[in-house]
Amino acid sequence: MLLMSALISGIGLGSMYGLMALGFYVTYAVSGTVNFAQGSSMMLGAVLTFAFARTLGWPMPVAILCALALCAVYGLLIEFIAVRPFVNRGSDAWLMATVALGIVLDNVVMFTFGKEPRSLPSPLAQTPLEIGGVGLGVYPLQAMIPIVGLLLAFGLYLVSTRTRWGSAMLAVAQNRAAARLMGIPIKRVIAFAYAISTLFAGIAGVLIAPLFNVQSDMGTLFGLKAFAVAILGGVTSAWGVMIAGLLFGVDEGLVTALIGSGYTQIITFALVILELAWRPNGLFGRAEVKKV
Repeated sequence: MLLMSALISGIGLGSMYGLMALGFYVTYAVSGTVNFAQGSSMMLGAVLTFAFARTLGWPMPVAILCALALCAVYGLLIEFIAVRPFVNRGSDAWLMATVALGIVLDNVVMFTFGKEPRSLPSPLAQTPLEIGGVGLGVYPLQAMIPIVGLLLAFGLYLVSTRTRWGSAMLAVAQNRAAARLMGIPIKRVIAFAYAISTLFAGIAGVLIAPLFNVQSDMGTLFGLKAFAVAILGGVTSAWGVMIAGLLFGVDEGLVTALIGSGYTQIITFALVILELAWRPNGLFGRAEVKKV
């Protein structure tokens, strides 16, 4: 049962990493930039849900919807303030700008929300699952998270292939000059990609909040792991980053259960290094073709 519990919890965590990594994929595919404030976006989703539901007493569905809407607005703000001005100048300073904006948000939340961790109770994270009267050591929410993650990944696929905005995003990703000639609003499409990116991170924060304490720096390590997953899966492959997230989460869960939590980060990140040494473009990524 220990292995079963570690496997299920690892898949749940991996789905969260994959979901956040999808945000990196979306922005990179459309604009060639990535949002290094993904960790703070995840934290924002969890903190806003707590504030609306516990502090203001709103119904949980309303609290979640409002929190996710504000996460999407935060994505628009990131693109407008920390990405667009530098990309327009041909500068790569958006790398540091997105990091800085995430740090600013973390500290604003720390001063307003407080430093102390807080719990966000959920009926899906109170009674462990059982099979034949034997507890599995995992909560229903942990088993539900992978389903939500895969459904969102499939939803992103449908949006990108079946909708007008999805077609516009693909056109911008493939040939920006041709997309501009066709009248596609490139700036709006890129902003939309950033909104989706932070929305996914916010969903991850909402789902993970009942399993972890809600606090201002909760997204820092998650954001780092999600970026590692994006690189590991191949940031040019949507399904690749999702599969890499699941593999990373399972590795983490099994190492924690079999060896101990003190070795979790050492071994999982060492495996990332070895896998990237084997496949520098990620498990499912493709080398960029350069024209000469």
